Amino acid sequence: MRTARPKAAARAFAAVLAIGLIAAGCASERDDDDGPSGGSETFVFGAAGDPAALDPALGSDGETFRVTRQVFETLIEHEPGGTEMVPGLAESWESNEAGTEWTFQLRDGVTFHDGDELTGEVVCQNFDRWYNWSGTYQNTTLSYYWQTVFGGFAENESDETPPPNYVGCTAPDELTAVIEVAEPSANYPGGFSLQSFAIQSPTAIEAMAEDNPSGEGENITFPNYSQEAGIVSGTGPFRVSEWNKSNGEITLERFDDYWGEAAGVEELVFRTIPEEDARRQALQAGDIHGYDLVAPADVETLEADGFQVPVRGVFNILYLGITQENNPALEQLEVRQAIAHAMDRENIVNTQLPEGGVVATQFVPDTIDGYSENVTTYEHDPELARQLLADAGAEDLTVDFCYPTEVTRPYMPAPADIYELLRADLEAVGITVNPVALKWNPDYQETTRDGGCGIYLLGWTGDFNDAYNFLGTWFADYSREWGFENQELFDLLAEASTEPDVDTRVGLYQEANEYIMDYLPGVPISSSPPSIAFSPDVNPPTVSPLTQENFAEVSFK
Repeated sequence: MRTARPKAAARAFAAVLAIGLIAAGCASERDDDDGPSGGSETFVFGAAGDPAALDPALGSDGETFRVTRQVFETLIEHEPGGTEMVPGLAESWESNEAGTEWTFQLRDGVTFHDGDELTGEVVCQNFDRWYNWSGTYQNTTLSYYWQTVFGGFAENESDETPPPNYVGCTAPDELTAVIEVAEPSANYPGGFSLQSFAIQSPTAIEAMAEDNPSGEGENITFPNYSQEAGIVSGTGPFRVSEWNKSNGEITLERFDDYWGEAAGVEELVFRTIPEEDARRQALQAGDIHGYDLVAPADVETLEADGFQVPVRGVFNILYLGITQENNPALEQLEVRQAIAHAMDRENIVNTQLPEGGVVATQFVPDTIDGYSENVTTYEHDPELARQLLADAGAEDLTVDFCYPTEVTRPYMPAPADIYELLRADLEAVGITVNPVALKWNPDYQETTRDGGCGIYLLGWTGDFNDAYNFLGTWFADYSREWGFENQELFDLLAEASTEPDVDTRVGLYQEANEYIMDYLPGVPISSSPPSIAFSPDVNPPTVSPLTQENFAEVSFK
């Protein structure tokens, strides 16, 4: 439950006091030694949830990648504050005409945190490591992005694992890596920018091979190396110093041999504070210097008190997912349409989202090429919802409704509040709702992915600017999360993914959006511009619509 906010007078006093505390607190962290490149302060950021692991290859959520992005780098990055792809560890890249061979020219003189050097062979070692994963690594909890972008493995151990699209990697010279795939895909080259495919050192790869995950289904134990500092090794501006799980803190220290511009602070601490109210209070008290996912109602007050609250661009979708095979009634289109018409999504946008939030008409935001103006829409109409339930013989429908706790997301500022509004909407048309509250990491993510809910709240912030990154993520093939077989939809997205002509591909995306909203596998709810807050004495990083902030840009004024 969210804690009550103080009254206006108390808040004003707290804010004035907080600014003084911030100045004093930050001053106490500074010393006279500015280090090799300037500031030696400690910057503390309030995160909404714990990361799953320190190895980004095992991650699939924003809280994991927020941390690992500061430590590990990918072949391709995105421009600060935008979605345009720019050089990362690769200075340049190109593909053959067929889109099946990708050549990367690497930067010279890049050093890993453990002293190893970046080479083409090292890049190949990383990709071959993921391709040759076996056992528990093949569970989508650990290899979600590999399976989404590159398919399966050298030896698939389950019929549910997709066939591999990765063919192999070669290093024709020290600073070149050539990655071959079986078929072209709209996932390339954007997929090479994903944090899951950040490059680690050969020494780290060798050490990680001695430590494997265990478990199956929803009961996965991450490998020990990914849960503590000491083995993982990237090329980024920070390296991992400590993960104090009991305190919910990860400490990163500046890497002074970084190939690029050195970080502006000596230490970067991510402190997990699940509740937004508690994060705000910690900022006002000077305990932290910034936090993400500011509650819409707090933006104006924070700005008036001198805090910086930049707003990201819209690049996300919140949706109500429906797992059809978990409840036979949900396999009926009329029932799914009834759920859609029961939902007052305008009320959610008006009461729960920041200014600039909009009701979503489809499963991509309108900032993505492939957005269609011709989709079927579902207005709030309780009477029609009741009639559709009656037509389907589902007047006594009961659903398990899952929602996450101990987290806020860019597309979902207050999960419990949004759940309560939707629960009331559904019950108003006669649907019985069984609430299922689960901790975000790992319970909620694993349960929804494994089809353990009837309906549930989830969303997506795009990884790169292509509609397939949204549509293909959910609907390219059968998944337990959605629990339906629709070969016509699968074939349409496969055609779009492999279409080389951009204009034709965009047209196929529009067709897919229209088909999806007729089939209605779930209900898109909204898109919103999430805010992030910083104390007055901070030079903040450039905010990213992809939530890919680079905290090496941070410094103190």
